[in-house]
Amino acid sequence: MQMQMPATCPQIIEPEYSGMLIEDWTERHGASLDQRLYAATALLFRGFSHRAGLETMAGGFFSERLGYTYRSTPRTELGQHIYTATEYPRQLSIPQHCENAYQTSWPMKLLFHCVEPASSGGCTPLADMRKVTAAIAPEVRALFRSKQVRYVRNYRAGVDLPWQEVFGSGRREVVEAYCRSQGIHWEWIGEVLRTSQVCQAFATHPVSGDEVWFNQAHLFHVSALDAPAQEMMLATFKEEGLPRHAYFGDGTPIPADMLAHVRAAFDDNKCRFDWRKDDVLLIDNMLVSHGRDPYEGARKVLVCMAEPYGAVKPAATATALAAALG
Repeated sequence: MQMQMPATCPQIIEPEYSGMLIEDWTERHGASLDQRLYAATALLFRGFSHRAGLETMAGGFFSERLGYTYRSTPRTELGQHIYTATEYPRQLSIPQHCENAYQTSWPMKLLFHCVEPASSGGCTPLADMRKVTAAIAPEVRALFRSKQVRYVRNYRAGVDLPWQEVFGSGRREVVEAYCRSQGIHWEWIGEVLRTSQVCQAFATHPVSGDEVWFNQAHLFHVSALDAPAQEMMLATFKEEGLPRHAYFGDGTPIPADMLAHVRAAFDDNKCRFDWRKDDVLLIDNMLVSHGRDPYEGARKVLVCMAEPYGAVKPAATATALAAALG
């Protein structure tokens, strides 16, 4: 079924009485939560009292949280699959993306908790993926739909994320088991690990039936860097050795101007809200993308992920794989 586009983004939900806990709200309205989320794509819970942190609140939204294995950005795990938001320098923007869209499985829902808003900036822009998809030229959509996206990553010490952090293990056999389970090609080039995986360019939402742009080619491609950084990275590593890069699924290059057009489609459909202390944001990870604006001050936003979905069953955590391997 096709759902109506939301009038606002996000939809704000406020307490029904003074001192109401989010846990009380989810207990009362849990049966209708999914319907509300699919209709609005993003729900912002504002003004609620809190008994504890995100770990406790998350229990009212979903029963099981997901780990962040095969990660692409630096985060700190605070326990029980609660993570800091991406730890990029505050002066940088984080482009719009759907979480784990560079994988063949991903979380359907994300839950954010603003522990401390930035003193300036630091918004988490959102974009309705149906609007973004419609804004991408039909010929670009057709090309990506037919060819899909290939992600190539080279993990080396001191550059981007080390493979030990990405896979959550320092054992090569655990990394190889994970790659084997997810259809990721890998090779060891001395101490450097190179991976390559072909993933979807589009995905169909299991409830709404909407087919949406669902990949991270515009983030992984070297054109995501500014011109001086591109020149430096290519001079240092050459294209085949870049820490991360994206191609069409058949290995042919993706034109940089095509991805500039995709980024513009995201930018033209972004909406913003200012975080307030103890705001809680629930988003549908397929129907809405998110990013981060530059900021000043001690911004602290936590996140957890839930409800795995995709073409390939998510792999076990590195800890479970290591235990199975002995």
